Amino acid sequence: MQGLRTTIRMFVFAAATTAATTALSQTWPDRPLRVVVAFPPGGFPDTFTRILQPKLAESLGQPLVIENRGGAGGTLAEALVAKSAPDGYTMLIGVDSTAANPHLFRNLPYDFFKDLAPVSLIARVPLVLLAHPSVPAGSLPEFVAYVRSRQGKVSYASPGNGTGNHLNMELLRAEAGLEMVHVPYKGVAAAMADLVGGRVQALLISLTLAAPQVRNGKAKAIAITSEKRVASVPDVQTFVEAGYPRFTPHNWCGVFVPAGTPAAIVQRLYAEYAKAARSPDVASRLGELGAEIVASSPAEFSALLRVESERLGKLIRERRIAVD
Repeated sequence: MQGLRTTIRMFVFAAATTAATTALSQTWPDRPLRVVVAFPPGGFPDTFTRILQPKLAESLGQPLVIENRGGAGGTLAEALVAKSAPDGYTMLIGVDSTAANPHLFRNLPYDFFKDLAPVSLIARVPLVLLAHPSVPAGSLPEFVAYVRSRQGKVSYASPGNGTGNHLNMELLRAEAGLEMVHVPYKGVAAAMADLVGGRVQALLISLTLAAPQVRNGKAKAIAITSEKRVASVPDVQTFVEAGYPRFTPHNWCGVFVPAGTPAAIVQRLYAEYAKAARSPDVASRLGELGAEIVASSPAEFSALLRVESERLGKLIRERRIAVD
């Protein structure tokens, strides 16, 4: 009899929970939504979020309040969203280095794979290897030869330890057998300023930020990580063409919500973000930034994050990369 009562209580609880979740999904959203960007204003994640904001507000019928919460490689923003109520009113805009954070930071106050639910990888941007104009190399083979002739003397910048730019440059170093001096900065602007000023010789950065410096002659484009050449920089060879077929990393922006958010809301957010990104005016603006629209499903995004986490974790261990 006691077992029967327990079973009945569990059934009633499950039914009540399902009913409450269904009701929430049907009325959502009925108030403003909060979008937490894991990095400061000015970079691609912030620009990306603000380009999509008006379309999403229109389709969802509620304003989207953007909150920039930079610091600690995006983990401050991740922790904030992971601990938020799973009701669909708080979202995270994460980037490619997100999958590396569990391997870089000890004692995080959340479990990335248990406390955050992937919604969609919306857009990605290829990376460009830039060199200061004084570097006597116009192609990747020439750049590799130049660095190898000065092993340990050529420096490269990154926006900070553990950023996607840093990790991917370390991957290139490993594949090409290059000894270089890593100079981390606090953000993209400072890293780019020192490359342009000649205080460092190389920088792996998104096409969005690289293209203006290449056009004005302040930096030299060595190679791009896209699978095929890009129309905005047609003369820049790909790493694939230069003999590095596995080196195709991209900066990307993806959407997350707290784990436990109703599946119906996750699917609605996925559909709305995909529709907004693919709308002609938004797609045009993202294209001007060199971005490719992906709009992966929650399941596809989750699978990618698992693969990326394993890949980056292996790299971090092998290269002994630390954030402090």
